[in-house]
Amino acid sequence: MSSAQREWFEKDYYQVLGVAKDASQKDITKAYRQLARQLHPDANPGDTAAEERFKEVSSAYEVLGDAEKREQYDEVRRMGPMAGAFGGGGPGGFGPDGVRFDSGDLSDLIGNLFTRGRSGPGRRGPAGASSSGPQRGADVEATLNMSFDDAARGATTTVNVTSDVRCPDCFGSGAAVGTSPRPCPDCHGTGAVEENQGFFSFSRPCPACAGRGRIIDTPCPTCSGIGAVRRPRQVKVRIPQGVRDGQRIRVKGRGGAGANGGPDGDLYVRVRVEPHPLFGRDGDHLTLTVPITFAEAALGGEATVPTLDGSPVTIRIPAGTRSGRRFRVRGRGVATGRSTGDLLVTVEIDVPTELNDAERSAIEALAAAGTSPRADLGAPTTED
Repeated sequence: MSSAQREWFEKDYYQVLGVAKDASQKDITKAYRQLARQLHPDANPGDTAAEERFKEVSSAYEVLGDAEKREQYDEVRRMGPMAGAFGGGGPGGFGPDGVRFDSGDLSDLIGNLFTRGRSGPGRRGPAGASSSGPQRGADVEATLNMSFDDAARGATTTVNVTSDVRCPDCFGSGAAVGTSPRPCPDCHGTGAVEENQGFFSFSRPCPACAGRGRIIDTPCPTCSGIGAVRRPRQVKVRIPQGVRDGQRIRVKGRGGAGANGGPDGDLYVRVRVEPHPLFGRDGDHLTLTVPITFAEAALGGEATVPTLDGSPVTIRIPAGTRSGRRFRVRGRGVATGRSTGDLLVTVEIDVPTELNDAERSAIEALAAAGTSPRADLGAPTTED
C-alpha cells in the first residue's frame, strides 16, 4: 500500500468535511467552502488549531472534490489494509541466495535520484503545475522595529508581509469556481511516468501535467490556475518578553502558500530593538550609569536610581567609593519567562566644570587640609 493509500485508509475524509458518504459533489463543494471560510488562517490569526483543521479540510477536499480520486478513495476504504498487498512492486526476480529482488522498488530509488534536481519548493509550471506533487510554501522574512520597553515586556503586534496566499476564489485548487481538476490521463494521477530501459524502469515527472498529477481544464481567472496569488497582508505576531535585538521569531505556517496541497511556509520576524535613553542591556541584565558627587563618594550615602518598570530603588554608597564601582540590584533586570536578570548600576563621580564662589572656597579648604594622593610615588609635590 502506498503512503497516499495508507493515509486514505486511516482518514475518513467524509467525516472531516461533515458530509455523508453518498453526498453529491455539489454538497461536498458547499461543505468545503463553508469550512474553508471559517477556518482560513487569515480569519483566525495565531490559532494553530484552526490552521491544522484548515489543512485537514483542504486535504479532504483535494480527494473528495475530484470524482475519480473519490472513487479510488472509496475503493481503498472498502478493501482496507489489503488494498496494496498485491498491486505494487512491478517485475522482479530472485537474486543470490534466493533473496527476492524487486526491480520496481529499485526503479523508484533510481528514479528519485534522476528527478531530485528537477523538483523544489515554489517551482511551478503553466496553469498551476508544480513538480513532484505537494510543495511546501516558501518561508518569508519580515523586520519589526520595537521600543526597548516593548521588547522587555513583550507585545502582540502586526507585521506587513507580501507573499503567496491561497487564492480566495478557488481556495488553492487552481480550478474555476464550479469546476474541479481531473486526474492526468497520461500518468493516472501519480505525477510520474516510467521509461523502461531493459531490466530497469526510470520514473520522471509527467510532461502532460508537469508532475502535478492533475489537469485543470478551466483555470481560476483570479490566480490563472496557480492556486495562489501574491498579496500584501498583515500577520499578527506575539513577541515574547525579553526579546533581544537581532533575534528571529518563527511564526509557523504564516509564510507563503503551499502548492498542490502542500503545507504553508513559515514567517520569520527579525526584531530590531531601539536603544533606551538611560538603560543598556547585557544579556538579561540591565545596565545603568549614575553620577554621584565627590562628597557622596568620600563620605558615603544613598542614591535613588530609576528602574525599567518605573518604580525607583535606593542603593547604599559606602564611604570611599571609587568612580566606576558597580552595584547589583537583584531581580530588576529583564524577565524572559525562564529567569529574570539584575540591574547593574555603575557610579561615576561627577566633576563640576564650573564652580561658584562657595564651592571654590570649600574645595580649596579641602585641598589645603588633605594630603597629596601622589605622595607615595616619591615625586616632589607642588607644595614642596
